[in-house]
Amino acid sequence: MNTAFYIARRYLFAKKSTNAINIISAISLAGVFVGSAALLIILSVFNGFEEVVLKMYNTFTPELVIAPATGKTFDPGIATLQNLKNDKRIYSFTEVLSENALLRYKDRQSVGLIKGVSDAYLKNPNLDTIVVQGKFVLKNNAGSNAVIGSAIQNYLMINTNDPFTPLQIFSPKKGGGQSSINPADDFTMSSIPVAGVFEVQQDFDNITIVPLGFARQLFQEEKKVSSIEINLQKGVPADGFKKEVEQRIGKGFEVKDRLQQNKVLYNILGTEKWAVYIILTFILIIAIFNIIGSLTMLVLDKLKDIAVLSSLGAGKTLIKRIFLIEGMMITMTGCIFGLLIGFLFCLVQQKYGLVKISEGTILNAYPVAFKWTDFLLVFFTVGLFSFVASALSANLSVKKINHINQDF
Repeated sequence: MNTAFYIARRYLFAKKSTNAINIISAISLAGVFVGSAALLIILSVFNGFEEVVLKMYNTFTPELVIAPATGKTFDPGIATLQNLKNDKRIYSFTEVLSENALLRYKDRQSVGLIKGVSDAYLKNPNLDTIVVQGKFVLKNNAGSNAVIGSAIQNYLMINTNDPFTPLQIFSPKKGGGQSSINPADDFTMSSIPVAGVFEVQQDFDNITIVPLGFARQLFQEEKKVSSIEINLQKGVPADGFKKEVEQRIGKGFEVKDRLQQNKVLYNILGTEKWAVYIILTFILIIAIFNIIGSLTMLVLDKLKDIAVLSSLGAGKTLIKRIFLIEGMMITMTGCIFGLLIGFLFCLVQQKYGLVKISEGTILNAYPVAFKWTDFLLVFFTVGLFSFVASALSANLSVKKINHINQDF
């Protein structure tokens, strides 16, 4: 057995002449234990919130979007896109025509994004989960229907149960700009009943979804589309398919995955998590550096042992290593038990939802999700600062080693 490890282990469990050393060591271990558990729990809760937010976004955000590199619209009838449409790895291939327009309902009006979608859009099985009023229906026997975001519904005070008052949408006519006695002549106006209201997130809740044919008539666009939204079959990796699509369609188009479509969201989620990690790490560092006091007192308590070891030929390196390992054993024991308790607490929270969120929110309890990288992050964070703190204390054991034998 390694000599330094053997002696350090004996010091860890052996009785000390001063009881305060045991108390300080226990406080150091408890501080690392609580800090490690808290850090793992907070990171896991952030993972849970991230999954919830991304799931909400992913309900509305396709896996891939093809858009023109320049300009607003393009012709979806080109051969490469038609061949792509028939690819069996694609679950849904949705043509989208979107543009801002003026919305009016009774005496209220607002500007919003009109998103015309082809029938493949309704293949999304999660659309019903975001509907808060009415149904997600774009076509029925009576004709076209609109599904609007909750922000528009709240502002315009739209009643989905009133079939006699449709939503009016105004879009500038192509080639307009000529003077006219009646300004309304410069706009195309179409009316459409509202079938339902959806709620996802503020960025999406000002969108009005309509059938593609209705949008073509409104915007006077017969063939072109603004983008193509693609969702893949289960098990098909989006990254590899994205690279393949980029090679097939050329440089005239941009292909964006979910990260690129919601770059700001992903940056915010990542920044918040790292900010919390840094704050909790500072608290953990304070707990870890309590080990300096514990080891300092242990060195003073073991001066006779150090003198004996030095007389037997033990060098400075061995003596330093003893107290370095002693400090690492105290802190890493607290870290391991902290990770274990944090993991068990998260499992209980995940299954039973013990810690509730205030009423009126979407979630009943704080969500939890595990990432193995978080366990490694906490372990190596504690290990790094434990090594620094223990090394500082270990230096004290050999600072005046040349004078110890003279004293004893």
